[in-house]
Amino acid sequence: MNKAELVEHVAKKAELTKADAQRAVEAIFEGIKATLKKGGEVRLVGFGTFSVAKRAATTGRNPRTGEAIKIPASKQPKFKAGKELKEAVNK
Repeated sequence: MNKAELVEHVAKKAELTKADAQRAVEAIFEGIKATLKKGGEVRLVGFGTFSVAKRAATTGRNPRTGEAIKIPASKQPKFKAGKELKEAVNK
């Protein structure tokens, strides 16, 4: 399912126009992004948790030359599926 299909699904299930569903989906995504950017987490009970993990700086190797390169520290978004989502997928 891509974003357009998600908007269409939300519009049908919530009996909204596609424009209203588009705004709702965008608002959800923006809320999740804003919270993660601040270092917080988003818990959707029964669905899962979005969080931010910190990755330390490391030294890697260029596969072509074997030269050592520095990989800077970064933050990575993570998602951990909730119990109900796991059960729904495994039915």
